[in-house]
Amino acid sequence: MSRVGKRPIPIPAGVSVQITAEAVEAKGPKGTMRQPLPPGIVIEMDDGVLRARPERESRAMAKFHGLGRSLVANAVTGVSAGFRKELDIVGIGYRAEVAGQRLTLSLGYSHPVVFEVPDGISVAVENQTHLVVSGVDRQAVGQVAADIRSLRKPDPYKQKGIRYTGEVLKKKVGKTGA
Repeated sequence: MSRVGKRPIPIPAGVSVQITAEAVEAKGPKGTMRQPLPPGIVIEMDDGVLRARPERESRAMAKFHGLGRSLVANAVTGVSAGFRKELDIVGIGYRAEVAGQRLTLSLGYSHPVVFEVPDGISVAVENQTHLVVSGVDRQAVGQVAADIRSLRKPDPYKQKGIRYTGEVLKKKVGKTGA
């Protein structure tokens, strides 16, 4: 059995969970999320906690056991507390502004970069150089943050670009003038 798969999933107050054979649907204050289950994994509810178990004990099922438990736990956490990723924009003249579901970035190119934010994800701009990407789906929040970061990756020489808050960059030494 998987160590991760054995851990119970507590259900916070205000979250309701519907279990079917192929998916788990969680509803909470932040929204609703439907999480399909990997094949061969069963989710059961016992007095306020969810437990994942494989249909049969085998090595092939063990690898899906922890995955299924993690996916359901992320869905429950997402609808109760949500997920967020923070990004910093570093560079002279680099800034961001958001209007509706459209993020406009000035990143040192000859034109502003427009990024369409997908449904279910919200992007907030706290001061012009700090972005907060948030939503209920952990995978989608991480993917949108990675897509925004890829618009201007951090430069190892000048330390400019978009980076995750707290990300440590290793500065490279440039050319030496002889």
